[in-house]
Amino acid sequence: MEVTAAEFLPDSLDWETVREAARSCRGCDLWQNATQTVFGEGDLGPRLMLVGEQPGDKEDLAGQPFVGPAGRVLGEALAEAGIDRGDVYLTNAVKHFKWRQKGKRRLHEKPSSLEIGACRPWLDREIEIVRPEVIVCLGATAAQALLGRDFKVSRDRGRSFQRDGLPPLAATVHPSSILRSPDAVSRHSAMSSFVADLAAIARRLPGR
Repeated sequence: MEVTAAEFLPDSLDWETVREAARSCRGCDLWQNATQTVFGEGDLGPRLMLVGEQPGDKEDLAGQPFVGPAGRVLGEALAEAGIDRGDVYLTNAVKHFKWRQKGKRRLHEKPSSLEIGACRPWLDREIEIVRPEVIVCLGATAAQALLGRDFKVSRDRGRSFQRDGLPPLAATVHPSSILRSPDAVSRHSAMSSFVADLAAIARRLPGR
């Protein structure tokens, strides 16, 4: 039987207790090369919960989600979309940074389906605790973790989805994809589309 985070998950629905338990997770091998577990943070009663792929280099060192370059892009996009970053909960499908060494740099590597599945109990418990009105998947890894492996961002971004036991879901690109744009024109276009996705999702929130 595969070891997963479920073996390290406490029974508690107290966010701080669960976050502390996650620090000692050995549900997959990623902890061995990571500096620390990067748990979610933000509003514990949010309208929106944003789920990314995994922490990056800056997040791994800081112990906080979305504090690196992609986080800055996300913050700018949320502001342009009229969403207060302080009113959302930010987390990742995988809580440890997966990377490979290149010179002095640590380069991101995509987590495997086994690693995503092993970490899923932490994400499920976060959803159970914070009870967001809508979950927004940022990028294919987060979307496939919650919506299934046949999800394609290019085809399904911006749509609303329902899954048993979960709040309504939507998906868009990961902000890191905007940083990979080859030039300023394409970067501006990608950012505009990202902001439009976030704004449309916010408009569909109950009571908006």
